[in-house]
Amino acid sequence: MQQRLLDTVRHSFGHSDKWALVIGDLMLDRYLIGEVERISPEAPVPIVLLHDQHERAGGAANVAANLAKLGIPTRIAGCIGDDNEGRLLLAIIDDIGIATDAVVKSEHRPTVTKTRILGGHQQQMMRLDQESRKAFSDAENQQLQEQLSAQLAERPAVVILSDYAKGVLSTAVCQNIIQQARQLGIPVLADPKGRDYSKYQGATALTPNKRETAEACGASTHDNPTLLSAAAKLRDMLSLDFLAVTRGEEGISLIDSGETLHIPATAKQVFDVSGAGDTVIATLAAGLIHGLNHQEALQLANIAAGIVVGKVGTVPVTREELLHELVSQDTAEQADKVCDLENLLLKVVRWRAHGERIVFTNGCFDLLHAGHVTYLEAAKKAGDRLILGLNTDRSVSALKGPTRPVIHEADRARVLAALEAVDAVILFDEDTPLNLIHAIKPDVIVKGNDYTEDQVVGCKDVKSWGGKVALIPIVPGRSTSRIIEKLVN
Repeated sequence: MQQRLLDTVRHSFGHSDKWALVIGDLMLDRYLIGEVERISPEAPVPIVLLHDQHERAGGAANVAANLAKLGIPTRIAGCIGDDNEGRLLLAIIDDIGIATDAVVKSEHRPTVTKTRILGGHQQQMMRLDQESRKAFSDAENQQLQEQLSAQLAERPAVVILSDYAKGVLSTAVCQNIIQQARQLGIPVLADPKGRDYSKYQGATALTPNKRETAEACGASTHDNPTLLSAAAKLRDMLSLDFLAVTRGEEGISLIDSGETLHIPATAKQVFDVSGAGDTVIATLAAGLIHGLNHQEALQLANIAAGIVVGKVGTVPVTREELLHELVSQDTAEQADKVCDLENLLLKVVRWRAHGERIVFTNGCFDLLHAGHVTYLEAAKKAGDRLILGLNTDRSVSALKGPTRPVIHEADRARVLAALEAVDAVILFDEDTPLNLIHAIKPDVIVKGNDYTEDQVVGCKDVKSWGGKVALIPIVPGRSTSRIIEKLVN
């Protein structure tokens, strides 16, 4: 899966004309940063000596910013006030490259603004909110709905409802959007708010956090099995395709077609969870746009969230950051393929639990060449998971003479682990891999067609438990011995 995620971000994000429409509550996030040196003589409050100030896109605007930074063409719809904060927010959004044609300006309400005051070591000391609690007027709703219908008619690849309960996404507006999108075959993802989720009925998916899920389901946050069971019922009741419950340091739970899958968190260090939910739904949408399935797209979203919680303030993830993290994880995952028997058998149990067929092959694989790679790619096609039994240096010397192997066993194992076709590498020191085969009990044993079936070690054994032997054509003219001979000559 890791390689698929890496390929998708590298080759699809930023290289497609598929676009996303974000609809919701637009906010300006303002940060006032300073140092606390003393307590005020006027009241028992700290005095913050201001030394920095900056503004960022917040709320639905942060969702759009995440999409744009991931290389997804993005348009945004919502409402701002006719004020300095609104003009500043529009400038920030425009600078990121997000289309703002569907943003409505109101003369009767301010731009929603959150001002955070941070003291020493980026500690948040106070937040000041500017917003209107008045319901949107019929005229404002009508203007917004006209903009939304025009945007939907141009067929975005996905619609995101970013609901911060500030009035833009009323029940009527949500249902109009969902119904229009359904008729056009456009998926709708919603980041919900409130206790009543009926306004999102018929959406493709919701991404509530753990607390929000508990409130909507009337469940406890301290009982995960009961909470997720209630969430599964909520998914069915709302006719959703899937539900993704973001659980902070516990990761993300995907409730999809009657099954629940859990994706562990990846964050190395958490500084600020502000905006993490925005990053999750934006990255989820980006993955779905470019063909990832629900689990793959959420895995990508989970990795992206792990990046942004390591930052201070509402900061979107970028395509470059996501690529860097995926490459780092891919390298770690490759190294993890080299395992001892105990860890290998744990992998086999997990693979079999998912109904995957286990393929086994073995060899020295000294001086890896094109013939080896072609052989291993063909071997992988005989099942779902390929385990490679690799001769230790001692056993290679016993088979091929004292000048072999050319490459040390640890290096051979690490190079083989980097191949996409190989799922696990295990070293064995015996003359044959028979003990290893008995421990693994593969469904298929693969060897080259320079063997006959009765010459394959473990042939009778694998057939005894219902498996089979597959003989694969070897690539002519490719061999380690020939490479060594050519180097010597």
